[in-house]
Parts: sequence; C-alpha cells; structure tokens
Amino acid sequence: MDIKHLQYFIEVVRFKSFTQAADHLFITQPTISKMIKNLEEELGVQLFKRSRKKLSLTDAGQVIYEEALSISKAFRNLEMELDNLLSLKKGLIRIGVPPIIDSSFIPKLIGNFHEENKDIKFHLEEKGSKRIEEEVSRDLLDAGLIVLPTNEEQFDYFPVDEEDFRLVVHPEHPLAYKKEVNLSELKDEPFILFNKDFALHDRIISSCISAGFTPRVISETSQWDFIGEMVACRLGVTLLPASICKNLTNKVRTITVINPTITWKLAIISRKDHYLSYAVREWLKFTKEQFIQQ
Repeated sequence: MDIKHLQYFIEVVRFKSFTQAADHLFITQPTISKMIKNLEEELGVQLFKRSRKKLSLTDAGQVIYEEALSISKAFRNLEMELDNLLSLKKGLIRIGVPPIIDSSFIPKLIGNFHEENKDIKFHLEEKGSKRIEEEVSRDLLDAGLIVLPTNEEQFDYFPVDEEDFRLVVHPEHPLAYKKEVNLSELKDEPFILFNKDFALHDRIISSCISAGFTPRVISETSQWDFIGEMVACRLGVTLLPASICKNLTNKVRTITVINPTITWKLAIISRKDHYLSYAVREWLKFTKEQFIQQ
C-alpha cells in the first residue's frame, strides 16, 4: 500500500466525487479510480457505495477513512520534522568540554552559529579529555574539545587553540618573584594536579620526567578553581594553562616555565566513519571555518 493511495482516497471522500478529486490532484479520473480499486482489492473490502446520485462510504470505508486521516497526518508530521532537520530548524548537539578551559571558549564557538539557528539545542558536559574521547567513541557525545594528540584512526579533528602552561605558587613561595622557572627547579615541590581523567595530568607527569624527576603529587581534583585555592593555602604548587591563570585570584602568583616549556593544543573531535546528524555536521563545518579565517 502506497501513502498516495490513502491520500487519494481521502480526497475522494472530501469531494464526494472521483472527478472533482482528480481535478484537485491534477490527475485523470481513470487514474484515481484505478488507485481506489487497487486499494479495495488489497484491503479486501468495498470502500464506497456507488450510485448515480451520490458517493458515500461503506462501514468498512468509514473505518479506513478515519485511520487514513491519522496516517496521512503522521506522514505530514514526519515530512515536516525531516524538513526541519534538513533546513537546520531543529536538532540537538552534544558536546564534551574539559572544565579546565576558559569558560567563555565554547560559548564563543556556538554563539554565532546559534544566532542563525535558533532552534538548535546544545547539551554541554564537563569532562576530562580522556572521558570525552571515550564518550564520543561510544556515541554518547557528538563532538568534544580535547587535548592533542588523539587517536587519528578513530577520530576526525581540527585544532582550535594552543597555549603555554604557567607555574602557580603562593605569593610567599621562594620562586614567587622570579620571571622564569626551569621545570627542574620544581623537583622537590609537592604538586596539586588534575586527576587521571585529564590528558594534561599525563602531560605534566611526562614533562617533569623529561626534566629529570618524578613529581610528588599530594592531591588530585577535577576543578581548576579548587586547585587554585589549595595553592593559596600553601598545600603545594601546580601548572595550569595561561588562560585559566588569568581567572585566578591575587592569592597566588603565576610564573613562566622554561626548559622545557609545557604547552597544550586543543582540538575538536568527532567520530570518524560514523553518521552525524545534519545539525552536528553543519556546526562542525561552521566552527572549522571560524578558525580557518583567523
């Protein structure tokens, strides 16, 4: 059964005439008569009481007519929903964001896109890079902001930012008034780091090892502001991206780190060789173009 059979049947009932229904649908009267005949044969019932004076429904025809109206309405709703998706009037984009990044970063990325696509909804989840990669791979997130490197066989990605890390200490710490600090000078310091869900945890550990020591980690957390407060309470030192350091209170001091400089590169990932909704694809395309233009 074709949806057109039901739609033509509805029009015949509405006009109570095969001829007028055919004129309205811009088809010939024999064509619509044949379609109704095929529908009757397929359903095994007679739909109309045919007489010279008027065309009326049989009992079976009335039941089928009521159901046909519901089916036709559902089909129109389906077409409308698909049209909304294709024209980006509707959609949901799920994005993973590390809590360590500047809080204005992602809003800037989605703001301009949202101005032109008011009904696109964004669902943001704060997680470390490792968790974001895991959930993008499991289709729990559509895209995510992560720290490079990433698994290039599993994810498509494009870089969006790069910045250096700075040492964060208490204002009365012996290193507080230095302009630059060699990483090796921190070998005896207690460290406060992000937990193992965060790629920068491994980055800092490996950088310290390359500088000749294994850092003594006394605390791990998932919140950068809590790390800042612990440093302000003299519990230890930490290393944070420069953009986050700008948001710290004057209870701490930040210092440039050299030999080696620790950097991170941020990128937006999506799952490779996997279906992405129209909204997600357009947002990724839009966002990538923003950084190409910079």
